[in-house]
Amino acid sequence: MAKSASSNKSDLSAEPLEQTADSYEAAMEELETLIGRMEGCELTLEDSLAAYQRGSVLVKYCQQVLEKVEQQVRMLETQAGGEARLAPLAGDKEAGGEADR
Repeated sequence: MAKSASSNKSDLSAEPLEQTADSYEAAMEELETLIGRMEGCELTLEDSLAAYQRGSVLVKYCQQVLEKVEQQVRMLETQAGGEARLAPLAGDKEAGGEADR
């Protein structure tokens, strides 16, 4: 069993904490794997700490990706003809919308 613990440790240390995933989906998949291993008590205490630290990096990355996407979605406006276009996020949009009412 000690052999698997040492292989788990090398698996976790192979991923630098600073390195993020290639995509949101890849980060979420890695997070799910880490959580499963932690919940399944498959890791030593040191490996659990490394998994927690890696998970924190991945969560931060996912939050940043979601914030960017949310900003892009907010910028989408539907024109009268039903065509979608990107609009600026400036506060002027809200002021202009109130003035048009």
